[in-house]
Amino acid sequence: MPRRSSRESLLRSSPAPSSSRRSASPPPPSLASLRWIQTLALPYLQGFLPVPQRAGSLAGFWFLHPSFSVRLPRLVPPPDYSAAPALGFFLGSPLAPSGLEFLSPEPPECIAFAFVAPLRGSLHDALVAGQGSLLRSTYTYIGWLTHRRPRFVFHPDRSIVLARHAPMRAWPLSSRSHLSRNFYIETLCWLVRSALVRKFLAASLPA
Repeated sequence: MPRRSSRESLLRSSPAPSSSRRSASPPPPSLASLRWIQTLALPYLQGFLPVPQRAGSLAGFWFLHPSFSVRLPRLVPPPDYSAAPALGFFLGSPLAPSGLEFLSPEPPECIAFAFVAPLRGSLHDALVAGQGSLLRSTYTYIGWLTHRRPRFVFHPDRSIVLARHAPMRAWPLSSRSHLSRNFYIETLCWLVRSALVRKFLAASLPA
């Protein structure tokens, strides 16, 4: 039997049904099964620090702004309003909908998002909350670029601000690796073309 690649292992994985009332969480994927996401994204997200995430509601890679906090941000409820400022991107898959209900995830799926934390912090106020903010104007512009689904969604009242995700259940198993790669490349190209990657990297705390 041919050996399954690490990428296929991650893309095929989904929570197994359980006959018990209390369902077990799926085991976190190995770092090797996530590495291809880092390799794919680094040319687009140069200057950001890649950090793997293999537990909780997400599996994939954070790409953190090196001038702000490089600790993994808490983006799911309850938010930590006193946390150090952080911003960047995430590419990967939701393992479970817990804390991500506002996105209506349908694992297994691909997800990519831009985040600014903490919620209600000065950085979030400057880049997200205000009229004409960087993320608001990016969402408007990027909406002109994406004429087919999945479209980007904007959540100004969250730390996960600008997100795009695509369920994989309808994709043939034999095509998931190829289609997921296309999803991430397409999403990253739009983030670069919108200048969000460059402007995020140039961001600084409000005076």
